[in-house]
Amino acid sequence: MTSPLPVTTVPRGGVPPLTASLAEYRQVTDRLATASGSIACDVERAQGFVYTARAYLIQLARVGAGIVLVDPIGEGADQGMDALAAAINDNEFILHAADQDLANLREVGIEPGSLFDTEVAALLVGRPHVGLAALTEELLGVRLAKEHQTSNWSQRPLPEDWRAYAALDVDYLFELKSALAVLLEKAGRTEWAAQEFDH
Repeated sequence: MTSPLPVTTVPRGGVPPLTASLAEYRQVTDRLATASGSIACDVERAQGFVYTARAYLIQLARVGAGIVLVDPIGEGADQGMDALAAAINDNEFILHAADQDLANLREVGIEPGSLFDTEVAALLVGRPHVGLAALTEELLGVRLAKEHQTSNWSQRPLPEDWRAYAALDVDYLFELKSALAVLLEKAGRTEWAAQEFDH
């Protein structure tokens, strides 16, 4: 059955540009460093198109900083990623299916201090569907566009609709974490979740 909800194709703050130059890295690093709270994060790869599982796009969001799309292969990446990682490491990161992204983040020096994994949380409370799009629709009433899920993220430039898709992957992670935290508390599984996230 088709969902009655309209498809959300653009993130709430508009479509972010791709951060690639050293000056752009410095700008987004300052924004993220001066904001507060958890950091929503996702990674895009290009499996099936290139012979590597490396990250070709890293999406980050923080309250007060908005969403940034970071190019880990851009011209400013060598210096820019080091400064960015130093500014955001040791914070709580919110990810969906973190086990898929942590190795990619470590490759570029990003080390979360702690995690909240929305997929693991959904499994622990017995949700029938644990995909990001399904959870966002069922718990938040927001239907995300998902047509670029298997796109070739190694290509440059990235089209605007691809950047919109990527930004949407982190746009609602804060609210999704809050909704799942309530369900974990009701189920008496908050501590279970904390142990899984630590693991």
